[in-house]
Amino acid sequence: MANKILGTSVKRREDPELLRGEAKFTADITLPHMLHMAILHSEHGHALIQSIDTSAAERMPGVVRVITGVDTSSIMPLPCIMNPGGAESRFPSYPYGLPGAQTVLATDRVRYIGEFVAVVVALTRQQAYDALPAIEVKYEPLPAIVNAEEALQPDAPQLHDTVPNNLNQYISHGDKQATEQAIANAEVVVKQRIRYQRAIHNPVELRASIGDYNPETGEYTLWTNTQIPHGNRFLLSQLVMGIPYNKLRVIAPHIGGGFGSKGYLYPDTALVLFLSKELGRPVKWVDTRRGLARSTVQARDQIQYVTIAGTKDGQITALHCTNYANLGAYPATNGPGAPAILTGCSITGVYAIEHPFYEVYCMFTNLVPNGPARGAGRAEAIFLIERMVDLFAQRIGIDPAEVRRKNMVAADRFPYKNGLGWTYDSGNYEVALDKALATIDYNNVAQRKVEARTRGKRLGVGIGSYVAIAGVGPCPLMARDIGLNGSTWGSAHIRVHPTGDVTLITGAQPHGQGQVTSFSQIIAEELGVNLEQIEVLHSDTKGAIYAQGSYGSRSFSVEGATVYKATQKIDEKARQMAAHIFKVAESEVVADRGKFYVKGAPEQFKTLKEIALALWYAWDLPAGMEPGLEAIAYFDPPDFNYPFGTHIALVEIDEQTGQVEVVRYVAVDDFGNVGNPMIVDGQTHGNIHFGISQALFEEAVYDRDGRILTDEFTTYAIAKASQLPKFELDRTVTPTPHNPLGAKGAGDVSITAVPPAIVNAVCNALSDLGVAHIDMPVTPEKVWRVMRETPRNNDS
Repeated sequence: MANKILGTSVKRREDPELLRGEAKFTADITLPHMLHMAILHSEHGHALIQSIDTSAAERMPGVVRVITGVDTSSIMPLPCIMNPGGAESRFPSYPYGLPGAQTVLATDRVRYIGEFVAVVVALTRQQAYDALPAIEVKYEPLPAIVNAEEALQPDAPQLHDTVPNNLNQYISHGDKQATEQAIANAEVVVKQRIRYQRAIHNPVELRASIGDYNPETGEYTLWTNTQIPHGNRFLLSQLVMGIPYNKLRVIAPHIGGGFGSKGYLYPDTALVLFLSKELGRPVKWVDTRRGLARSTVQARDQIQYVTIAGTKDGQITALHCTNYANLGAYPATNGPGAPAILTGCSITGVYAIEHPFYEVYCMFTNLVPNGPARGAGRAEAIFLIERMVDLFAQRIGIDPAEVRRKNMVAADRFPYKNGLGWTYDSGNYEVALDKALATIDYNNVAQRKVEARTRGKRLGVGIGSYVAIAGVGPCPLMARDIGLNGSTWGSAHIRVHPTGDVTLITGAQPHGQGQVTSFSQIIAEELGVNLEQIEVLHSDTKGAIYAQGSYGSRSFSVEGATVYKATQKIDEKARQMAAHIFKVAESEVVADRGKFYVKGAPEQFKTLKEIALALWYAWDLPAGMEPGLEAIAYFDPPDFNYPFGTHIALVEIDEQTGQVEVVRYVAVDDFGNVGNPMIVDGQTHGNIHFGISQALFEEAVYDRDGRILTDEFTTYAIAKASQLPKFELDRTVTPTPHNPLGAKGAGDVSITAVPPAIVNAVCNALSDLGVAHIDMPVTPEKVWRVMRETPRNNDS
């Protein structure tokens, strides 16, 4: 169609206010008579609280109130809504998150540096923060544990009296006995310990919350930069604050990036509401960068013992992983789900492996609580399998690209059950691999290696192939297989006004994905409405149908599919009204992008505006038809969707310094049908940046006592734009049958390919030195030492 708009690169409607600096973030909001809150963090990784003296702080200029844990006994512990289960599960369905749940302020003990201990409320933010050092806390230090594997040892310090051995839960997937037998029978067996390091979320905007209580109505309003405003409303009202659901309104302004870090319920949200009611004034809190590093949920942090086995000609027959996952001191809102399910069911990647097995020990330690980040769980799984495939290929002396091709799930085997719980919907993995290999000119890499050595560089090539679960939505599967105590369906409400303008109330929560634009494209495509006529409302629980938010690469394929379903309901009613106007049977009316006409007479049509106006006047309606033109739709997909692709990196390593430079990066992804290619490219750019940063720079470092050593940008490195190559993107298109758009998730899935592509490339560049594996982050110092300490290099 010449005027087709869906599937084209329409400029984002959201951008002008952001570019002009007019967009409002939580930190920009000022309410009359507003007070400011500052939070005192624990300076101990593990300690008993002997006493807290707030008297000096209370006398500080501008201080209105100081509270500690004893003042917040009416606030219930924070819930954990993810209960994957397993024989050693410590999570009953109710009450959510107990035992081992976190209170909004510590009472008798602190379990990580950064835990909230006390709160100061003052007239200004500066006065509140100035008063924090005046609070005197006496601690009795206790032994700390920071390593998940060590936390399971019998003599390890215990964090929670109700959680023996610090074991949150044990869970496994696959047939352990069959896998072990297949390994015993294999011609080739390769083992490797892999550490996927802990990372800190660093969105542009720090976390922030404002609470406002109206004593006349008993209503609370919470402004907070969350990815799940409706989820925060339910959890806070029903499980934390104990207030009527209809007395709490949650508003999420622009949130300045999330990456998963704002998809939780945090203590500050309850505290600002509690204090606003106590003090009779709005209370505002804005975090600091150090505070974020010490209290915002962190990510990754797994220690994996992996065995891959197969034949000498390259067939992989078995994969076994024992994983120790670090949950930190408390279970985050959905923290256990990433290592227990998203990693556990994804370790086979794009390969047909007959005997896979995965087991995980989810452990409590004296670190910041851990939970999903961009590519949650799946990134750790794909890194595991892609590194092991390279090690396997190296052992048998076959090119890693050929080993991948030999073992990839064939295009004629879909839908494909991977033996761990996922059923891949559709795909052609080999096509994406071949396209990436051709783009990078893989056959000529050997020549480039020779040329690089003349410049004092070592060149390496690395492949990262992936398939990743996305489209979080099928509620029965989320509950039964993943253990979510909640729901994940999509929701949309479309109202066509008598002017022909359209209002959409969406269940998604945009925070950079361009949803206002892409959802408008769906409406424009299906209803023939100009983009300028479409209003999209979101991120406010008042007057909205219940909605889920944005996470898990679900927005377009689930919430967008719901928008599509709502447009079909609009078309259906408009066709009925048009049939009444034309005096024909409904089956005789054609709906064609906002025009309605009788078959065979397209020149005689009624517009959507004319139909909407007739329904608004309601002067002449068919029997039984209600006035107005609007529709509410819900969509619970029958299964997840599974985007896939292959990324290839070329790196050069300076032989004198160990500095790694990514000189080329090719990404071939398959997200099914794409609504807005430009927006999807932007998401992919972000994923590649995120993944390169994880591979080469980022690591949350703690000492043995649980002291975080990387709580500022001077100590926590992130990849700069100048350290990134030009991204070379391409796509294949394999629609999913699981939603009417044929779309697969694109928001966070492609990051899964990036770290393995980078690390595989580094190891390839150093393979002649006998280097088999390097744990992330692959820093210059680490590479420099490896180049000088490997036995083969010393022998030469």
